[in-house]
Amino acid sequence: MKSLEDYAIGATDGTVGQVKDFYFDDQTWVVRYLVVDTGTWLANRSVLISPIVINQPDWIKKNFSVSITKAQVKDSPAIDTQKPVSRQHEMDHLAYYGFQYYWGGGGLWGAGMYPNEILPGYEGYGSPAAERAEEDNAYARSQESRQRDDDPHLRSCNAVVGYHIHASDGDIGHVWGLLMDEETWAIRYLVVDTSNWWLGHKVLIAPPWIKDLNWVDGTVSVNLTRQAVKDAPAYDAAMDLNRTQERGLHEHYGQAGYWSDGVKMETDINRK
Repeated sequence: MKSLEDYAIGATDGTVGQVKDFYFDDQTWVVRYLVVDTGTWLANRSVLISPIVINQPDWIKKNFSVSITKAQVKDSPAIDTQKPVSRQHEMDHLAYYGFQYYWGGGGLWGAGMYPNEILPGYEGYGSPAAERAEEDNAYARSQESRQRDDDPHLRSCNAVVGYHIHASDGDIGHVWGLLMDEETWAIRYLVVDTSNWWLGHKVLIAPPWIKDLNWVDGTVSVNLTRQAVKDAPAYDAAMDLNRTQERGLHEHYGQAGYWSDGVKMETDINRK
């Protein structure tokens, strides 16, 4: 995620700004918004951009092109990125752009697994799956009155960096970064720096392996022993992570891979 900071956001008619942070859903560990600094264009205002509108990223030029205009961004609901984002603000934001609610279905994004599947013009509309998505969205809208006062559930990726990791038998390190699936925008791993335990070793821990996450204390507890983590395959941030390495990691911990059930990820975390 660190490598995506400062990526430019290119609207259909010009540059919007640069990525400064990401907000992820603490129930499913999926990135829901990019926090974009618009610079002097909008008087240093920060705006939220959903992966729903992001086209194919240009990894070479470090640019995310989006299918919205600068005028749409300018008139979007204001947000104070220094404060937690409420469900009500999300409702206002998604309604402004005419998007379905992503929390309406059983997938990572509504009834589907990919953000573009809930675009109004998505080619799957009219199919049985799309009809179910519409039903899911209608249900989500019916829950508005109950959801308005829900506790904020979006978390800053930048804020999570530095959280302390507790194994079942002691401390093992701190969160150094997060690894995201570029197709679904799901956070697949926490990159844990164990240098305060043994020199220079980074390892990966998947969100489903988390037992407890305390947002107030900034601690993450996992159902893993220190020795299991120490013996886990080391992570090299300079190299791309491939499926073979992922399989080896999951086999080491005796955990099923998220890919064995499509891309749906379930977690069992006690959140505080």
